Amino acid sequence: MIILRSLVFNIAFYGWTACLCLALAWVPLLPRPKMMAVVQWYLETVTWLERTLIGLRYEVRGREHLPAGPYLVAAKHQSAWETLKLHLLLPDPAVVLKRELTRIPIWGWFAVKAEMIPVDRGARGRAVISLLDGARRVVARGRPIVIFPQGTRTAPGARHAYRIGVGMLYEQLGLPMVPMALNSGLYWPRRAFRKRPGTIIVEFLPPIAPGLERHQAMQALEAQLEAATDRLVAEAGGTIRP
Repeated sequence: MIILRSLVFNIAFYGWTACLCLALAWVPLLPRPKMMAVVQWYLETVTWLERTLIGLRYEVRGREHLPAGPYLVAAKHQSAWETLKLHLLLPDPAVVLKRELTRIPIWGWFAVKAEMIPVDRGARGRAVISLLDGARRVVARGRPIVIFPQGTRTAPGARHAYRIGVGMLYEQLGLPMVPMALNSGLYWPRRAFRKRPGTIIVEFLPPIAPGLERHQAMQALEAQLEAATDRLVAEAGGTIRP
């Protein structure tokens, strides 16, 4: 049954997305607020497909920990699922992403108009400059910034090194940093055909206040985010790797 429901969902999701990309390729020409309203609508239709076709829902905990004004969200990244939910979970977030993604036809046009934070991942110095310049522009507009501190999708229970980019943003911007834990990889695994029914949990943890040394902030982030993620994975019946 899971295989059949996953097949139907994958056909519907990718078919719907492809059709909308072609039909709405002109939308980035609209003023940004109107374009973002269309993006929100699309993301809500995907949520409806998830709920209806595979029985996948989500629950958000800890919204009270989100500060007023701009802040930094350090989000666990297990699945493509959370990339489709960030604009439903947070108020107009700017996501740190690879610059190559902005060169994808149509999708990249939306990313550019949405004013994400593209990073040049070639030379280290160029990457740092592009990250900080983009982040400062976003902060000036009062928007939250989302970064995946491990820089890649990491399976539930797995361990992957935390990259320095999140620490640099914390140090240079002087913003509170909110860890975002989740267990999405149990239900929508990376590069997997099967999607499992159930309830994905997203949890915003208490913010790490600005002012710590970079290494202290990185240690606190990793300890808190890994512990919370392991707890959510275990709560859903997943396995925690040593």
